[in-house]
Amino acid sequence: MKFKVSIGKKPQHDGMVSCVGWTVGDDLFSCGDEGSILKWNTKTGETAAITKLPDGVYPADMAWFPSNVGGRQSASELFVLGTTDGKFHLVSKNGRFEKSVEAHNGAVIAIKWSKNGNSLVTAGEDGQVKIWSRSGMLRSTLAQVGTPVYSVAWGPDSEQILYACGKQIIIKPLSPSAKPTQWKGHDGLIMKLDWSSVNNLIVSGAEDRKYKVWDSYGRLLFSSHPHHYPIMSVSWSPNGQMFAVGAFNTLRLCDKSGWCYSLDKPNTGSIYSLDWSRDSTLVAGGCGNGHVIFAGVVNQTIEWKHLVVTLQEEKVLLVEDVVNNTKDQLEFRDRVVKMSLGWDHLVVTTSSQCLIYSTSNWNTPLIFDLKGLTTSAILLARKLFLIVDSVQGLSVYSYEGRLICSPKYSGIRTDSLNVNNIAVSSDTLVLVDSRDNRAYHVFDINTGRELTDKPLYHSQELLTVALDQYGNTNERCLAFTDKNNDLFLVQIRHSNPLTKLKKLGGMVTTLMWHDTTNMLSALQDGRFTVWYYPRAVYIDMELLPQSKVFKDAGEFGKNPQIVSFLGHHCTLRRSDGSLVSTAVSPYPTILQNYVSKTSWDDAVRLCRFVKDGALWASLAAMATAAKELNTAEIAYAAINETEKVEYISYIKDISNKAARNAEMSLFCKQTGEAEGTLLQAGLVYRAIRLNVDLFRWNRALELAVKHKTHVDTVLAYRQKYLQDFGLEESDNVFMQYSKEIAVDWTTIQNKINMELENERGK
Repeated sequence: MKFKVSIGKKPQHDGMVSCVGWTVGDDLFSCGDEGSILKWNTKTGETAAITKLPDGVYPADMAWFPSNVGGRQSASELFVLGTTDGKFHLVSKNGRFEKSVEAHNGAVIAIKWSKNGNSLVTAGEDGQVKIWSRSGMLRSTLAQVGTPVYSVAWGPDSEQILYACGKQIIIKPLSPSAKPTQWKGHDGLIMKLDWSSVNNLIVSGAEDRKYKVWDSYGRLLFSSHPHHYPIMSVSWSPNGQMFAVGAFNTLRLCDKSGWCYSLDKPNTGSIYSLDWSRDSTLVAGGCGNGHVIFAGVVNQTIEWKHLVVTLQEEKVLLVEDVVNNTKDQLEFRDRVVKMSLGWDHLVVTTSSQCLIYSTSNWNTPLIFDLKGLTTSAILLARKLFLIVDSVQGLSVYSYEGRLICSPKYSGIRTDSLNVNNIAVSSDTLVLVDSRDNRAYHVFDINTGRELTDKPLYHSQELLTVALDQYGNTNERCLAFTDKNNDLFLVQIRHSNPLTKLKKLGGMVTTLMWHDTTNMLSALQDGRFTVWYYPRAVYIDMELLPQSKVFKDAGEFGKNPQIVSFLGHHCTLRRSDGSLVSTAVSPYPTILQNYVSKTSWDDAVRLCRFVKDGALWASLAAMATAAKELNTAEIAYAAINETEKVEYISYIKDISNKAARNAEMSLFCKQTGEAEGTLLQAGLVYRAIRLNVDLFRWNRALELAVKHKTHVDTVLAYRQKYLQDFGLEESDNVFMQYSKEIAVDWTTIQNKINMELENERGK
């Protein structure tokens, strides 16, 4: 990936260009020190003068009204302009000054709209940071420092302000009672800051000639090597995947983790201001020599199996088949905004259309109009795909181009949607709540409705969510990491999902499901870990550590990220941007394919051939889940689980099928399911005895009283239990029934024998 840089032959401004800003469309506005405000049309290449500032007034910063207010494209086409006379001005698109407000003693150096468009923040030469209403009324003075504040930004929730004071970076909540977060950011004066609403990361640039990436807690994630000149401008792309850095005759394109995609050396002087187009494909910069620089993102590459797709030009894609050594060139009428490859399909969105290609036919794509969408992400699943739009929200389509649903929930913030807080499969969609990252919403794809009346809550904020792609819909599993970097698994479509929440491990930084099976890969505490069958956590917890493999992740460098998990290889990206692949055993994939076809004999033969304990443990879990007792018995024997082999042998001797199924549920520690199976089959005595054996005395008595049978049996076993442990009855309910019902072991034994005889007859 790199920038394709474009600069005019002659500068259109007579002085330094101090600020630039994109409109909702493809128009750019620029302000120069000579006082003129110019409008640039990127489609036609035309430039027009809009208005001119009074003599002696110089622009310092500008910001367009946000386009996503209310979840739809805003009708307000105006921008705010901060000037050196201490005022800010609300200016319409046609150049009319709607209002001017006295704001600071000295220049208004930085100005920004809040994400919701309700407020403005200004930072001045007088060292003050102020909050204003949309109409220009002063709400509060948030900070007063002794030095000029050169940069300011809103937090993703519009409830915090980020600003720079000398070498310090400060996050100040709007709430008066909340304490600010402050840390030393650089060794020189900080010139520019930006805070992404999508990935919640902060980028800063300073006179120490470095740019740095931080999380919202002030922890340093990346620090660049010193440049030749001070960093004058930084700016996040709206999709949160990359940022641009400007300095003297320098323009960099960087990944969100900090490493550099490309470096350009245009003859521009210092680049004082950078702003991205709404679709994250173009960045514009205001230059010290009067030029406005335009840079389009090209050479973006995506891979899937044997296919490589490269964005050669803004309207041209090259598709390479590395196996068959063929190349196809795809041309589009509009600029390519986003593309995604997988599941035998290539989905491309332009500024006006969505095109769906089958990997078997590149000549006749399926095309439909996007009606003004600005695509920020495309997520593919096996049977469908999801388009994320930063203005209008989410849309789920089939690969035939049919709109399936447009899921949403109350209070959704479309600008915060990204690949980390969205998970999609062919039947389920999960969205992390943008207002409270501890909550997540679960949708049924076919109806577009939430599966629960209220969102599900986790104890900590969620960082990453991912859904498995294969298996029964009712067993769909969501894997997620939280703020503590703990990895959890939850059966998301269970009637009570939170009862199916299980922790798989800690210190997990990145994760990904396999493309054709339900294997799960992750980087955990400096090791690359693969769970062959993570659902074992619901079947036999002791099998989970036995069914995973790991290797040292030192070869992948510091803080690598999993990019893909396809076939027998997992691809990771190092912190320097390079890709590295690691092999994964092919046998778990073969084993799961055998199990999906119920070829249990083939599965056993495979495990005997490979002689791998993790494979045997996976087979034991799969067979137990499928209630395939013979295979489960063989698999448990192979991993020396003698007690479990004996218990399975006992279950096999039970003649009644419902009773066997209940015992298997009990084997998997699913007590409620076991009891329900017995009651549904009319095996009341077994349900009562199950609770007696588990010392759930109150539940056993409740069932006996409800079904008017074996009350004396429960009382007898209760008395025997108390006698064995030298205890006296203290439960009032049992004391009452003991007075009313006599216990006769002979009668009870006869009743039990009769129940067992009746079971054998069923």
